[in-house]
Amino acid sequence: MNRRGTQLGIASIARLAVFGLGLGVSTALRWARFFPNNDPIMAVTLPYAKRGRVAAAAFPALAMVLFDLLSRRVGIWTLVTAGTYGLIGLGFSSLYSKRAAHGRVVGRGTFFLSGIAGVLLFDFVTGPLMSSALFHMSFAQAFVGQVPFTLKHLVSVSLYAVVVSPLLDWALGRVERAEGAIRSRFAAEASRGG
Repeated sequence: MNRRGTQLGIASIARLAVFGLGLGVSTALRWARFFPNNDPIMAVTLPYAKRGRVAAAAFPALAMVLFDLLSRRVGIWTLVTAGTYGLIGLGFSSLYSKRAAHGRVVGRGTFFLSGIAGVLLFDFVTGPLMSSALFHMSFAQAFVGQVPFTLKHLVSVSLYAVVVSPLLDWALGRVERAEGAIRSRFAAEASRGG
């Protein structure tokens, strides 16, 4: 591999390392259960949604599957939760793309509000909708039973969205700037013929 390929490969490795670190940290935080319904997945997904569809869908889906594999709870619920989180990530990616096209910043406040909206949607789909369908309970029972769980989930994601999301956004920005600098250097070298 030439020097250019090596340097671009290092930048891509840095991006993958940040992605892997996000998976590892969110899995560890979920495992630690600092407080009820401890869930950093949405907060980690949001900075990826700012950057594109693939990571916005892949991160939450992989995070759910990884946790279920490690806790030995893989089943239909894994598909439901991973799919729901992935679709929510795609939705936020589209929303953030539109915000950026209109010159609006996606930052801490956006992450906070998105986290709340994402949790409400996720808990509605995986709670009342899917619970009533999969476990043969009434929608009303599932809805009422979901309320305390969702309140705890909202507290969890709100805390992570104001702390973790901006930190990850900053880290991803640093990796992107490094990749941009490498590309600029190669473009300059190529234009000089070197």
